[in-house]
Amino acid sequence: MKKVILLITAGVIAGCSSAPQNSQKMGMANPASVYCEQSGGTLKIKDTADGQTGYCTLPDGTEIEEWALFRRDHK
Repeated sequence: MKKVILLITAGVIAGCSSAPQNSQKMGMANPASVYCEQSGGTLKIKDTADGQTGYCTLPDGTEIEEWALFRRDHK
């Protein structure tokens, strides 16, 4: 009887333990950069005193900061 209880307890404990998750971080694209390319533009990253800023050159030659373009078209 003690062996049965011991086996049941061991089974319950083993069933409750979880295997380690091998989760990989998935890269998520910058929505403003994706929108620039979807609009037919080309993306250029410029170094500034504050860091890096992405600029989108649209097919008509207009150059606009990528987030300004995204916000302008997604109000």
